[in-house]
Amino acid sequence: MIERTVLAVDLGAESGRVMAVRFDGRALHMEELHRFPNAPVQIGDTLHWDILRLWSDILAGLGHSRSLQPASLGVDTWGVDFGLLDAAGRLIGTPVHYRDRRTEGMMNWAFQKVPRPEIFAQTGIQFLPINTLYQLLSLVRARSPQLSIAATFLTIPDLLNYWLTGVKVCEFSNATTTQMINAKTGLWATDLLDRLAIPGHLFPEIVLPGTHLGEFEGIPVIAPACHDTGSAVAAVPATTTDYAYISSGTWSLVGLEIDRPILSGAALATNVTNEGGVNGTFRLLKNVMGLWILQQCRAQWSREGETLTYDDLVRMAAAAPPLDGYIDPNDPCFLAPGDHPALIRDFCRRTGQPPPEDKGATVRCLLQSLALAYRETIENLVSVSERKVAVIHIIGGGGRNALLNQMTADATGRPVMVGPYEATVLGNALVQLMALGDVGTLAEGRQVVAASIGDHLAYYEPQHTASWQEAYEKFRAIRQANPS
Repeated sequence: MIERTVLAVDLGAESGRVMAVRFDGRALHMEELHRFPNAPVQIGDTLHWDILRLWSDILAGLGHSRSLQPASLGVDTWGVDFGLLDAAGRLIGTPVHYRDRRTEGMMNWAFQKVPRPEIFAQTGIQFLPINTLYQLLSLVRARSPQLSIAATFLTIPDLLNYWLTGVKVCEFSNATTTQMINAKTGLWATDLLDRLAIPGHLFPEIVLPGTHLGEFEGIPVIAPACHDTGSAVAAVPATTTDYAYISSGTWSLVGLEIDRPILSGAALATNVTNEGGVNGTFRLLKNVMGLWILQQCRAQWSREGETLTYDDLVRMAAAAPPLDGYIDPNDPCFLAPGDHPALIRDFCRRTGQPPPEDKGATVRCLLQSLALAYRETIENLVSVSERKVAVIHIIGGGGRNALLNQMTADATGRPVMVGPYEATVLGNALVQLMALGDVGTLAEGRQVVAASIGDHLAYYEPQHTASWQEAYEKFRAIRQANPS
């Protein structure tokens, strides 16, 4: 076949990049064209995304691609956040960050109007205060003038696709993160929206991953799985179905790939989510707070005058005493930016544990707690789905944390396979290549990913399982006594 180059625009919670991905018929080869930070902006008491600067950086990256003659481009970003357009297609205000405090109390207010089990029965989505449903409900409750003049709702990747092509649609995988899609029909949950007084006229057509949206300066724009986790999971180099994945980064998305949503009482009780994937798949998963807490610890220590790399922090944690203190990473206290080392110490004190005494112990406490949270999540997913998990695939940039990888194998008692680190970019490119006809199926695409990373996969076997079993029992006791 003729070699083909596609462009992947990948925006994460900390940074973004424009990547060129060349397919030679067997493997994928990546080239970074432009990388840029993604930092929120505080205006008054509201936390915003700097969407116009992100757009400017995307254009700069695309400008570097002309000589490559790209066959297409695709955009993926984080989920849940959105922009509103007026009748002329102009953005109303600046998109608000999901960590903004405007959703505090919104879940309980929603449950007064529509009971929690009914919301889950319609959407199948994990209850998190950051969900779009509660962001919009905060505008309803505040009688925001934005809603009165808004004509169209677009999630962040859909907004960028609109600016690229002029087409107003919502891509399915990202739309499911809103908790406003009917899990059975794949359409907007209009009954739910009506009962919560969220204007139904705002919501455009939903399109599937692989849809050709239009063109940007002659380059076809194809919707990948526009939710970054959807793209990342598409690139899991699995050859069987008996695996779990952890998309490890700012968030840790721990899950299974399934054929249809699971909307059972057990799924509701364990607060798991059913997000849309590629080729008719769903991602039965749970959001774990992830390396966000480590990022905030590092930022706090930097503010105190000590600049440390992530490698520095991992080395310090490796030297600290093992299995000595635990937190619940999903405790609401860790959601907002702030002094997370102090929050870790406070959590330990209020749960009757000695607080960590130094930076290494603080990081070790966090990492081992994450590994134990992964185990709890995987056990819940196995129970809900009645699936077996023989191996865990860790994908994404968090896979570079070898200490956490080994802890995950130890805590879960399952072997861990790590790679690719650039799963989101590879998955984004795969869906484009499938739409272009260069890759036939998702299974074939995963073979391409495996060929692309070759010997760069890392393996971790479980060790010290008896001591980790004891640690898990302590962790569970703390969690049950202090439910998040």
